[in-house]
Amino acid sequence: MRAGISGTHGTGKTTLAQALCAHLPAHVTADEPYYLLEEEGYEFRFPPSLEDYRALLACSVRSLGSLPLLPAVIFDRTPLDYLAYMAATGADPSDEASAAALRPAFASLDLLVITPITPATEQLLPPAELPRLRSQMNDALLELVYDDPLHAWADTPVLELSGPLDGRLDAVLAALGQARRPARRN
Repeated sequence: MRAGISGTHGTGKTTLAQALCAHLPAHVTADEPYYLLEEEGYEFRFPPSLEDYRALLACSVRSLGSLPLLPAVIFDRTPLDYLAYMAATGADPSDEASAAALRPAFASLDLLVITPITPATEQLLPPAELPRLRSQMNDALLELVYDDPLHAWADTPVLELSGPLDGRLDAVLAALGQARRPARRN
């Protein structure tokens, strides 16, 4: 199974990806686009610029498409993350990406997992840098995932993890065993 985990910074995506790989035989975690680009010598601004998010988006699309022979991959971030960061900084995601490029990337996933900010994440995870950007990205991500203005991920099953942190692993494992699209959140 191939799953992608999306969410703003500081919501436990990497921890969840590592836990999934520990429980799913033969699964590996794909490196996060930020680290892939950093290894290539890309220098990010702080906070990241729109150009940085464009580079991350392109790298994320490549990452999802470059591992088609590996059916057992957990992606720590998806293109949706970078579209949401762009939206949070005032850009229109529809102007920043093409559906033609995004559709195959999302079609390669069996499940898209969303880790939104919740009261549990706020109490149990360490405080995140750039809290305003974090909140804006979270709101943009939730809007994008359900509205899909690019018509690129509507066919990808989505699991929003709004429950307690200690139930996340079981929720994702159950969803990977089911392959059905959950109802839209209210």
